[in-house]
Amino acid sequence: MTHAIATVLRVHALNLRRAARPILTGVCLEARRAELVAIMGPSGSGKTMILRTVAGLETFQAGEIAVDGVELRGGSPASPSTLRALRRKVGMVFQFHCLFEHLTAIENVSLAQVHAHGVAPRDARRRAYELLTTLGVSHRADALPRHLSGGEAQRVAIARALAVDPPVLLMDEPTASLDPDRRTELGEMLRGLLGQDRTLIVATHDEDFAKVWATRLVRVKGGTVV
Repeated sequence: MTHAIATVLRVHALNLRRAARPILTGVCLEARRAELVAIMGPSGSGKTMILRTVAGLETFQAGEIAVDGVELRGGSPASPSTLRALRRKVGMVFQFHCLFEHLTAIENVSLAQVHAHGVAPRDARRRAYELLTTLGVSHRADALPRHLSGGEAQRVAIARALAVDPPVLLMDEPTASLDPDRRTELGEMLRGLLGQDRTLIVATHDEDFAKVWATRLVRVKGGTVV
C-alpha cells in the first residue's frame, strides 16, 4: 500500500485566528486508515478546534486539509459542493452529544441521511436501527435524549456520526462523563470501529484512556503540535 493510499487525513500548516488572536499555528497532522490518533492537551490548547476545522465547521486563514480525497484550503470558504462531499467523509461526535431533544434516538440517527444525503426515509430508518443495534442501544431507539443515560446518548451520537459510513470519525472528549467501566466499553467499541478500517481522531485530556486505546498520541500546546 502506498503512502498516498494509506493516509486518510492530512493537515498541513494549518493556521486559524480570531481577529488578531491566533488559535492554531502551523498545525501538521496525518492519520492512516485504521488508526486511532489521540490529540492531547490542556483545555484551551486548540485540540477541539482542530477537529472542528477538519469537519468543515470553522474557516481557516492558511494551510491545507485533505480527507480521503476532499481538500480544503485556507483563505477562502469551502464551496457548498466541497462541504457536501466532506460530510460523507467525516463524522463528528461532540463532547455534549448535541442530539436534537425533540427527536427520538432513531430519528436523530436518520435525520441527516434523509435531509442532507437524500436517502429514502425507510432506508435511513433501517440503517439507523442497524447502527443502534451494533452499538448496543437498539432497545432505546424510541427514547428521547432526555431519557437516555450519558453512555446511551454517546452511543446514539456515534451512530448518528456513522450513519453515512464516513471513513473518518472525530470525537471530542468522549470519556468526559464516563465512569471507568464505561470508558473500557467505549475503548472496546472504538477498537471495533478500527477493525472496519475507519480512522478515529480523538481529542482528549484523558491520559490513561489514550495510552491504553490510541495507536498514536499527538500533543498540542498553545495551538501548535509539539
